[in-house]
Amino acid sequence: MPVVIDAHHHLWDLAAREHGWLMGGQPWATDDELARLRRSFTVADLAPLAAAAGVTGTVVIQTADAPWETPDLLALAAGLDPYTRTEAPAGSADPGGTAGPGGLLAGVVGWTDLTAPGIADAVASLRELPGGEFLRGIRHPVLMETDPDWLARPEVLRGLGALTAAELSFDIVVLPHQLPGAVTAAQSVPELAFVLDHLGNPPAVGQEASYRAWAAAVGSLAALPNVTCKLSGADSDPFRASDLRPSYETVLAGFGPDRLMFGSDWPVSTLAAPYGQVCDVYRELTADLSAAEQAAIFDQTARRVYRLAEPGSQ
Repeated sequence: MPVVIDAHHHLWDLAAREHGWLMGGQPWATDDELARLRRSFTVADLAPLAAAAGVTGTVVIQTADAPWETPDLLALAAGLDPYTRTEAPAGSADPGGTAGPGGLLAGVVGWTDLTAPGIADAVASLRELPGGEFLRGIRHPVLMETDPDWLARPEVLRGLGALTAAELSFDIVVLPHQLPGAVTAAQSVPELAFVLDHLGNPPAVGQEASYRAWAAAVGSLAALPNVTCKLSGADSDPFRASDLRPSYETVLAGFGPDRLMFGSDWPVSTLAAPYGQVCDVYRELTADLSAAEQAAIFDQTARRVYRLAEPGSQ
């Protein structure tokens, strides 16, 4: 089976940490949907699902804009108990071999305050923590910001510049009306690798004016060589390839296979379909591509952008 990298999923343990965003008030989900996610989702839950779907490595993505989450995720990637930073005991949330060097978790996209004057020191401190070598990028939940041009603010651009110096990427998670600010940011910091999450959250195809505006903004991002895009986070009811195809074909035409990467968005994706079905739908969408193009989307783009090790090199 071909190598598959899941370049976008989340983890949280509600027995250990409180995730306030799950309590409601999110622009991308109803409170009833969030209630369905209000339980723990751990490496132990993900590992058998990934194995059954042929996924050999993953990139875990932040969900909380809080200073404790990224150290937790780094520790998990290193195969440690995230709350003690010591070796995970047998029977813990990491069933041996799913994390640590050569394990399932291959990289972490964490959070730090982009507007802080000391962002370079903050990133350096993260890298000194247990598992700090797994830090591959930073993400901020821009979709919760009221300013549509938040990413274009001078203090944010300064912070993005610091990520360039640290050889990290930046994941863009925005609502469609915030995409122009993302274009400004990617143009202003051309040395930084930007990753557009969830196809930029396209509106439903029936919303023609909104859909055209999304497509135009995504086209502007695709014209910038420092931006890649994730096939992730898009859903439909029922969840099927035919409903996702218009937005998929838009990003494929703009970015090309070499600047697309697959991500499950698990466990948020469980609102639409089980993990294996999510993987199968994206395989169906890309079935007409060549083997090399599929390898780019399901493996090589993520390895290049997130600087992940090749199989067997660890």
